[in-house]
Amino acid sequence: MLSQDGSHTIYSEKYDAHYHSVYGAIDESIHVFISAGLYYKWRQGARSIIIFEMGFGTGLNAYLTYLEGIKLGMNIHYITVDSDPVSSHDAEKLNFHKLVGEDNNEVFLRMHSAEWNKEIAISQNFSLAKQNINVEELSIDRSVDIIYYDAFAPTCQPELWEVPLHQKFYNSLKSRGILVTYCAQGQFKRNLKLVGYKLELLNGPHRKREMVRALKA
Repeated sequence: MLSQDGSHTIYSEKYDAHYHSVYGAIDESIHVFISAGLYYKWRQGARSIIIFEMGFGTGLNAYLTYLEGIKLGMNIHYITVDSDPVSSHDAEKLNFHKLVGEDNNEVFLRMHSAEWNKEIAISQNFSLAKQNINVEELSIDRSVDIIYYDAFAPTCQPELWEVPLHQKFYNSLKSRGILVTYCAQGQFKRNLKLVGYKLELLNGPHRKREMVRALKA
């Protein structure tokens, strides 16, 4: 379906939820992950970074990160996990490239067709490592600069928002690393504090009052 900014989102029958905000898929991704995450680290002086995304999904966050990384002159290693990948057939229907000024969706589709469980060079400055496993099985063997936390909401997948998993993610972050997410649920914010994060509450996208940027000291 089309979200309000004209970009597509996909509905998951399994989780009874859309992959992106119906108020604007691209707008949400830029606000939560690119502006509050990628640009935040760039302003701190980072030029070569490792990003972990929880939930590759439609590939929108990875695609926008790739495009912005070119503009910023950054080298990006992108790690992501997804146990229920979007099919190539569905990915081909998505219109993200048209709305960000790309002539074709070659790079976007290459991300979707990239072999799973292997690091793939999408370009000279962007590598992608997609893991097709349950996140509980994931082993992150590199220290991460940014976590894009884009799982379905706690009402859909409560186990992905609890302390044990986020302690694991916290431990994978470098000092001064960050986690950014659209979710500002009260219990989740308490869980983040429990594992050691310092929280920044930012203006949320669209009709959401808040979003979270969590910092590791």
